[in-house]
Amino acid sequence: MSVPLPRRTPHPGLADSALLKAARGEPVPHTPVWFMRQAGRSLPEYHRVRTGVGMLESCMDPELVVEITLQPVRRYGVDAAIFFSDIVLPLKAVGVDLDIVAGVGPVVASPVRTLEDVAAIPDLTPEHVPFITEAVGGLADQLGATPLIGFAGAPFTVASYLVEGGPSKEHAKTKAMMFGAPDVWDALMRKITQISAAYLEVQILAGASAVQLFDSWAGALTPADYEALVMPHSARVLAHVGGHGVPRIHFGVGTSNLLGLMGEAGADVVGVDWRTPLASAVPLVGDRSVQGNLDPTLVFAPTEMMTARAAEVIEAGRAARGHIFNLGHGVIPSTDPDQLKKLTEFVQSYPL
Repeated sequence: MSVPLPRRTPHPGLADSALLKAARGEPVPHTPVWFMRQAGRSLPEYHRVRTGVGMLESCMDPELVVEITLQPVRRYGVDAAIFFSDIVLPLKAVGVDLDIVAGVGPVVASPVRTLEDVAAIPDLTPEHVPFITEAVGGLADQLGATPLIGFAGAPFTVASYLVEGGPSKEHAKTKAMMFGAPDVWDALMRKITQISAAYLEVQILAGASAVQLFDSWAGALTPADYEALVMPHSARVLAHVGGHGVPRIHFGVGTSNLLGLMGEAGADVVGVDWRTPLASAVPLVGDRSVQGNLDPTLVFAPTEMMTARAAEVIEAGRAARGHIFNLGHGVIPSTDPDQLKKLTEFVQSYPL
């Protein structure tokens, strides 16, 4: 039987966090900024500590997770840390046979096809992820007044990995199950909903002060299919963690046609990818804050061009209830860390 964990008492300085204020739509001292995939990828110190250590192995080593999560906070002075983990880690933790293959991504040994396959996946409990509790607690100790953003994969994206057996561009097998085996699809989505919600809750109880639900592949859906077959499950995840009072960020890629629905699913902040102008996104999300959304390739442009475009994003964000600056997707591995440092300083010093 799973034993409920007590929630860690938040650091008193978090009340003044620019990121948490922006998420709640409160006045901020400056536009807060963090970067998706900021924990590693482009940092030489990240590659040094990851040498010889597999991705999932590194995500299950609390000491390594703490170090990697803190690296970009030290280097850039960003307004939040994003917990270093992987979207499929909770599946690995409950016993799904999968691995992350270099150059490919997560690969599942036995893709889900039947109700029996779904039933064979255990629910997630804190006992499955003691290393997460330890790592988040250690990070909360060291971060103090800097928020830690917990994260999990949204049900559709995680389901797609399980059904396809790995990354997919067309999601054909996933949609075949959605439309052709709705009982299996519903059971699978409910299973992942429990896993994602429990995984986020573990992070919140251990000290995360905001969470982000990544629906990386939701942009493959029409609004009608998203609303009927996906949104209710994401809404249950967000509702479950909403009781803890932490801001909930909901982000998807290529989701310009879904932004309103993603907000309605229960988000306090809607992440906007770089393909959608922020000025166009703000009216779609209603009375919610937005996050984003500089094109990640602009860090390769001259600094003056990068900061000029960043200023346009900040200006567009003024129309929202609150604005958290970010790239419109993850940091590209070949990014020059010095450019991200300049971008962080520019955003934090930009006049409100």
